[in-house]
Amino acid sequence: MGPAAVTPINNKASSGGLPKTARGEATRKSILDAAERVIGSNGYSDASIGQITREAGVAQGTFYIYFKTKEQVFSELVLEMGRLVRHRIAEATANVPNRLDAEKAGLTAFLGFVQAHPDLYRIVQEALFVDPKAYRAYYESFANGYIDGLNTALRAGQISPGDPETRAWALMGVARALGEQLVVFNTKTPIQDLVETGFDLIANGLKP
Repeated sequence: MGPAAVTPINNKASSGGLPKTARGEATRKSILDAAERVIGSNGYSDASIGQITREAGVAQGTFYIYFKTKEQVFSELVLEMGRLVRHRIAEATANVPNRLDAEKAGLTAFLGFVQAHPDLYRIVQEALFVDPKAYRAYYESFANGYIDGLNTALRAGQISPGDPETRAWALMGVARALGEQLVVFNTKTPIQDLVETGFDLIANGLKP
């Protein structure tokens, strides 16, 4: 959360079957998209494979070509959402040479993604209990990319010295909380205003 580097995740390795065609990949994606909507709306426990396949517009047997269980599609959904948001942030910050400017661009991209995927928080939070390994992978992938970016910025003299790991988690916390304010607490504050206030805190702190 924030301008972390894209860290590829092989989130297809454990699926029931790897798509061999563009059509197969599109079907797999439609199932994951449907799982996002169904699980995001109903919660993991109350969601069913039948609901997911109906939402995706595919036969229930098709589900098992790509995923073995509901738990597996959920776990891969968590990893896929992490990959997508990191990719969105990386695209937004790719041509931003200064770290502080990249923080602002990354925060804007993250909040835009959250607004487009309001069920992200519920899905990731449920992973803490359904699949703790996927939950850890989601956040650690962000943190690892963030640490690398902060170290690069430090070597370039773009930021002040400080422990990059602690800073990475703190900056992720800012983005996560603002995203929650946006889609869980339904703030009326526009995204750009959230970004401006959050970025000012990141860049200048609370000192008068």
